[in-house]
Amino acid sequence: MGKSKETINTGSIVPEKTSPIDTSEWPLLLRNYSKLNVRTGHYTPLPFGCSPLARPMDEYLRYGVLNLDKPVNPSSHEVVSWIKKIMGCEKTGHSGTLDPKVSGCLLVCLNRATRLVKAQQTAGKEYVCICRFHSGEGLSKAKIQRALDTLTGALFQRPPVIAAVKRQLRIRTIYENKIYHYDEKRHMVTFNVSCEAGTYIRTLCVHLGLLLGVGAHMQELRRVRSGVLDENHHLVTMHDVLDAMYTYNTLKQEAYLRRIVAPLELILTNYPRIVVKDSAVNAICYGAKLMVPGILRFENGIELGKEVVMMTTKGEAIALGIAQMTTAVIAAVDHGAAAIIKRVIMERDTYNQRWGFGPRAQDKKQLIAEGKLDAKGKPNAKTPRAWVLASGRYSYLPTLIGEDEAEAELPARKATESSATEAGKTDEVASVKRKLLEAANISAETAEPAKKKKKKDKTAVAA
Repeated sequence: MGKSKETINTGSIVPEKTSPIDTSEWPLLLRNYSKLNVRTGHYTPLPFGCSPLARPMDEYLRYGVLNLDKPVNPSSHEVVSWIKKIMGCEKTGHSGTLDPKVSGCLLVCLNRATRLVKAQQTAGKEYVCICRFHSGEGLSKAKIQRALDTLTGALFQRPPVIAAVKRQLRIRTIYENKIYHYDEKRHMVTFNVSCEAGTYIRTLCVHLGLLLGVGAHMQELRRVRSGVLDENHHLVTMHDVLDAMYTYNTLKQEAYLRRIVAPLELILTNYPRIVVKDSAVNAICYGAKLMVPGILRFENGIELGKEVVMMTTKGEAIALGIAQMTTAVIAAVDHGAAAIIKRVIMERDTYNQRWGFGPRAQDKKQLIAEGKLDAKGKPNAKTPRAWVLASGRYSYLPTLIGEDEAEAELPARKATESSATEAGKTDEVASVKRKLLEAANISAETAEPAKKKKKKDKTAVAA
């Protein structure tokens, strides 16, 4: 009575359809984890590390970043030094200098996160600028927009006179200019600029005035985006930093401080991801290449030479790397280096050491113990040739030409042959010397009678 139609018709139990795991709301680097390409699911999870949002407070601050709303008047260096003093950090760094009169997003990296400063300094920026024209004659919103459209793409720029850098002509790319508002009475325009890092908006305003034939200068400027962080997400003020540190130090409450400080994984969400096995994490922290057998999942769009972020299954960033294979190649091969290290982020020994347990490592230890390799594992006179060539019993991958076990004793045989050859050469030299001496003796005996004959002839002539 209670059987379904599928069970009656097929005679088998039909499993219920279950919806897949929704990973679209997972945090940071784990977002849309289920959409990554699966290379393998076989690995042993290790009880090390933790989710970036669940790190202990000391470790959370060691890997933290701040999206600071820089106030007007103090320089970027002053603001960063204040943050360092307030939070008691060992190191701090920022994502790009803002002039004292400019406000807006200033990404401040704390402690270990300062390793990402250089990458963030070259990230794209976005500004809102107020530009004042010296005259409003013949100007309109449409005409200004056409002029701004002309000032897009690669442009020549020379830093302003007040800039603290060498005034050298350079090329900077402006991606988009968009007008928000034009005030005809005060001859002022507010517009948005999306540009490459290192672009001088002050110079752009001067060029805009020259293009319109009326002259212009920058009145006010605010940075609204730096890299992947903008002013609408995770933006905090200096007062927030002071209050959060006071709450944490006096009341031991972490919630406020965790809200204003974000994990460094937040600024890496725009990189292609490669998920690494736990057993390979510490080797990468020591500078090893990421090999294909150590990959669990990888993202689409990985290209040769492109920067990628290596992450653990818990969502922790391990290192930034340069891809040595594309997505298609990683899916097709089972060995080789998938990426090399550009910048290691995670501290060493966060995960335990899992290298040195393979067959070649074990053989290497045995050869060192037998004296066939030196203390550092380098070959010496007793080293088997098969080990140097990685062939014979020391071959752990398929090879075209095999090596016999007898060749392991080749260095000793070569030494014997060389000594025999040297002995043969010595005998040959001795025989040659003997022949030369014999020839010299014969010539000496022949020369003596001739000398006596000449002497007799001279005596006869004198008589």
